[in-house]
Amino acid sequence: MKAQILFAFADFHINNNSGPDDSSYLEDLRLTNPRHDKERIKDTKGGLLEDSYEWILDHPDFRRWRDDDQSRPLWIKGDPGKGKTMLLIGIVDELERQLAQLKQAERSTPHATVLSYFFCQGTDSNLNNATAVLRGLIFLLAAQQPSLASHLREKYEHSGHKLFEGGNAFFALSDILSHMLRDPNLARAYMVIDALDECETDLLKLLKLLVENTSASRVKWIVSSRNRHDIEQQLKLDDSQTKLSLQLKANADSIQCNVL
Repeated sequence: MKAQILFAFADFHINNNSGPDDSSYLEDLRLTNPRHDKERIKDTKGGLLEDSYEWILDHPDFRRWRDDDQSRPLWIKGDPGKGKTMLLIGIVDELERQLAQLKQAERSTPHATVLSYFFCQGTDSNLNNATAVLRGLIFLLAAQQPSLASHLREKYEHSGHKLFEGGNAFFALSDILSHMLRDPNLARAYMVIDALDECETDLLKLLKLLVENTSASRVKWIVSSRNRHDIEQQLKLDDSQTKLSLQLKANADSIQCNVL
C-alpha cells in the first residue's frame, strides 16, 4: 500500500440546543449526514483496521500539521485502492476522540474547537458535487456549535430552503462557510474532504474556496484525491511549503520517508 502526502497547504455530537428554530433550517440543509456516510463506508469495507491509519498519527509531520499554528492543508494522494478513504476515516475518528477530551476543558469558554468532514462519491448525486460538499460541512459545523449556526440561520430567514438549491446555492453556501470559519468564537476547525477527484461538479470552485480559507491559522484542512495535476495546481503548492512522501507497504512494518 502506498500513500503520498504533501504538506502544503467534544464530545463530537449534534447539538440539539442551538436555538428554537434551528431544526427547520438544519433539516432543509441536510442533504446527507456525513457521520452516517462515514459509518456506512466502514461497514461496507468490513470495518476500520487500526493498521490502516495508526501509522500516520505518530508521524512528527502529522503532529506538526495538527498542532502548529501555521495553517497548511494536508493533501493525501494516491492511486485507487491505496487506502486513502480508510486512512481519513481513521484520522477523523482519532480527532473526534481528542475533541471529546478537549470539550471538557472548553466548557467554561465560548471558544469552540470543531471538526467537520465530507466523503465524496462519484456514483451518488448527493455526494459528487461541490454544493453537496458545502452542505455537509456546514451541517456538521452548525449542528455542533450554536454561534456558528447563526451565520446559517440569518441567510435562511431571508431565503428559506431555496438557499440550498439552484445555480446560486454554491455561492451562498461558500459565503456562509467562510463566515463560520472566521467566527470570533471559533478556536480551531479541522476540515476534512475525502476523494476530491470524485467531486464531478464545480471541483475547481471548491478548491479555490478551500485555498481562500486557509489563511486563518485556526483552520486546518485535510483533503485526499488521486494524483491529479489539476488538483495540485489549484491547491497552489509552492517551493516554500514542505513536501514529504510517505510510502506505506502493506506487507511491511516500516514506512519509507523521503523529503522531496
